[in-house]
Amino acid sequence: MITVISGTNRTNSACRKFAEQFAGLLRAQTEQTVKLLLLEDIPHDWFHPGMYADGGQSPSLAALQDEYMLPADKFVFVIPEYNGSYPGVLKLFLDACSIRAYKPTFKGKKAALIGIASGRAGNIRGIDHLTGVLMHVGTAVMPAILPISRIKDLLGADGQIADVGTLRDMDGFAAAVLAF
Repeated sequence: MITVISGTNRTNSACRKFAEQFAGLLRAQTEQTVKLLLLEDIPHDWFHPGMYADGGQSPSLAALQDEYMLPADKFVFVIPEYNGSYPGVLKLFLDACSIRAYKPTFKGKKAALIGIASGRAGNIRGIDHLTGVLMHVGTAVMPAILPISRIKDLLGADGQIADVGTLRDMDGFAAAVLAF
């Protein structure tokens, strides 16, 4: 199973659009199950002072971990640039998942990273930061990355990715993720 994670809790974000389209590209190329986890749609009742204690994980987070994280062989993180890195909600989510079933959640799994930004660097710095975290928890990170820049110029009037070159790059990256 492959889990594509839209790495922000911002409502109706461009990150969501890129994650949805990338999940669709993966589904078109494989018969594997591809699930899409949108951090904007998850309950946030798991963020509390006792979340790091044994037994402190909320039932809603345990359900997300059981559905999206534990059964996945691969993750694809689509991460927008927030203040020169990736969104804190994604780090908090990963930290919260590390409390219960740490090794089965992360160890020996694979991850691919797509950075998106309104600027011109495609969130390279955020990709580097997330790479360090994932490697620390035992997840192998695909050496090839997909930084996507100037995302506002790539979206059509319908809010979908309209740029042919970007779609071609995303399709090629999907093939590389499946081969990884």
